[in-house]
Amino acid sequence: MSEDDAETLLRATALSTERVGFSLQVTSECDHGATVHLDPQQPTRVLVGTGPAADLRLSDPTVSRRHVALSVLGSELRVEDLRSTNGTFVNGVRFAEAFLRGGERLRVGQTTLSVEARASENVGAATAECFGPLIGSSPAMRRLYPLMEKVAGSDVTVLIEGETGTGKEIAAEALHERSARRNGPFVVFDCTAVPGNLMEASLFGHERGAFTGAHASRLGVFEEADGGTLLIDEIGDLEMGLQPKLLRALQQSEVRRVGSTRSTSVNVRVLAATRRDLDREVQAGRFRDDLFFRLNVVRFELPPLRERRGDVAVLARHFWDKLGGAELPLPVDLFESWEDYAWPGNVRELENAVVRRLALGELAPPLPRSPAKANASLEVPFDPTRPLVVAREQALQVFEHQYLERLLALHDGDTAKAAQVAGVTRRYLNMLRARRSS
Repeated sequence: MSEDDAETLLRATALSTERVGFSLQVTSECDHGATVHLDPQQPTRVLVGTGPAADLRLSDPTVSRRHVALSVLGSELRVEDLRSTNGTFVNGVRFAEAFLRGGERLRVGQTTLSVEARASENVGAATAECFGPLIGSSPAMRRLYPLMEKVAGSDVTVLIEGETGTGKEIAAEALHERSARRNGPFVVFDCTAVPGNLMEASLFGHERGAFTGAHASRLGVFEEADGGTLLIDEIGDLEMGLQPKLLRALQQSEVRRVGSTRSTSVNVRVLAATRRDLDREVQAGRFRDDLFFRLNVVRFELPPLRERRGDVAVLARHFWDKLGGAELPLPVDLFESWEDYAWPGNVRELENAVVRRLALGELAPPLPRSPAKANASLEVPFDPTRPLVVAREQALQVFEHQYLERLLALHDGDTAKAAQVAGVTRRYLNMLRARRSS
């Protein structure tokens, strides 16, 4: 491979493909004709339910407040059941997560919606390879950049979602750098890094003598970020008792230090990030819905690295140069081979892989074998000479065996997470595993 070819590989965006949008329309009597559209450039999930947070709000009493979440992924519509009471069905089959291509019938509660795909031209930041320090030229990343560009210049609250290691803090930093507050402080508060008994004082500050060990007054992160941006990281882990106090601070733009009788005004733009699904957290009663509504002004989700085709090589080159490899030969073939790995630790894991390669060279341990892909085909044999009932039962056993094997591999043997994705209880999943092993 020539040097020019290598550079092309590392800088190329994903192959240009037709972008697909979707329309869902209610066809049943209740709410007949109600429609929601999803654009391929839309980086946020669309909610369907009866609650005030729903983008498509239904009146069917058998539909949950947050019933399903919809998002466009490539040429498919991802539909996620949000642990609804009465389930979600595609063409009569119940599921926890499904990928649709158009033409299906989606049923939530007693409401049926038709799903239609529609072609859409490539628009927006079609050739962008980054947004400030946030790097990525895949379609999954490029569709984020127009929205980020729009909201960067405002003071609206932004909720950034994504798996661990996807770069949520980098995205928040990018928004800060493109904002009018760029010369002000950028302060990060991680809800998972502060002990519960110190969290209120860390957020809002405290006066001298407010509690044992408070030998002097201290600013909280709101006051530290005055005139700039405050990122509240992993906000889904914030204790319930502090959530109403945070809500008041956001609504009133003022904080009260622990041990103080007066409030202090602050001029802060708040960004929030979480690895948790806040829709489910609200539904489970672990996160206040009023705080969720206050945070959910603008919302987008950073895609996992496994969904960012072409970005692995771009990011690996970036880390290679950043970490001291600029003068060394570029291991292009290695970076190319990394594209097929699932990267469960996302961008953070990729950076660590580059560090190991720079430190150990050829002695760096190879990446583990990728987990089974979620869209792997299932080979289910059957004997047409057998009675239907017998053949179907045999095929079902083979299907369960392959499904469980690949499901568990996809989630590194985590039965709790696998059961959640499969839409069954952990006990039932273990029962199926035991039957498979017998």
